[in-house]
Amino acid sequence: MKRFYKAVELGDGNAILLDNRTLKTPRGALLDLPTRSIAEAIAEEWRVQGEEIDPQSMPLTKLANTAIDGVAPRRDEVVAEILTFAKHDHLCYRTGKPAELARRQSAAWDPLLDWAAERYGAPLMTGHGVTSMAQPESSLAALRKAVETFDPFALSALHVIASICGSLVLALAVADGRLSAEEAFALSHVDERFQAEKWGLDSEAEMRAKRLERELVTAARFMDLSRT
Repeated sequence: MKRFYKAVELGDGNAILLDNRTLKTPRGALLDLPTRSIAEAIAEEWRVQGEEIDPQSMPLTKLANTAIDGVAPRRDEVVAEILTFAKHDHLCYRTGKPAELARRQSAAWDPLLDWAAERYGAPLMTGHGVTSMAQPESSLAALRKAVETFDPFALSALHVIASICGSLVLALAVADGRLSAEEAFALSHVDERFQAEKWGLDSEAEMRAKRLERELVTAARFMDLSRT
């Protein structure tokens, strides 16, 4: 799509104006943003576009559109989707062999599970293999209560982080400032790093991992900006 505007400014509240026309979401809703910080960051994505608008270069805009058009109208469903990452949290599924990988998993993941148990009153069970485990209902209820405090913008980001990490614990740790986005991504890839050390890097897998890490970092930035 060709660029159809010249000036990008911030209007009343946290509205974004393209040539004095208020920016709206794909579904026609006002792009009503929660903070000046996120409004300015999204406005900058529109300012730096060239003659052709590249949606792939506007991840914050995409997340804001998702929050308004996709998350706000179906908040309960999104919360339920996010909770599935607690029911099958990546940090809870361990290997028995090789012993070195088992030790790395425990060293990397146990402190985060301990933190979730203390921070949210949500201890989670761990086990070997990939067979689904039933987590304590009281823990899932506690995590649901925590997730329900997030507004649609933070929920959008939390969903992305949990999806990429396969872990609600890691996503909440990022949201709470316990981990950086980069640290959370590294912790979610303990197994992959171990395999790479043993068998070498797979170029396609490495490229995919870098793309996912960028998406995770962007989601964490979006969450921070939407809160400050």
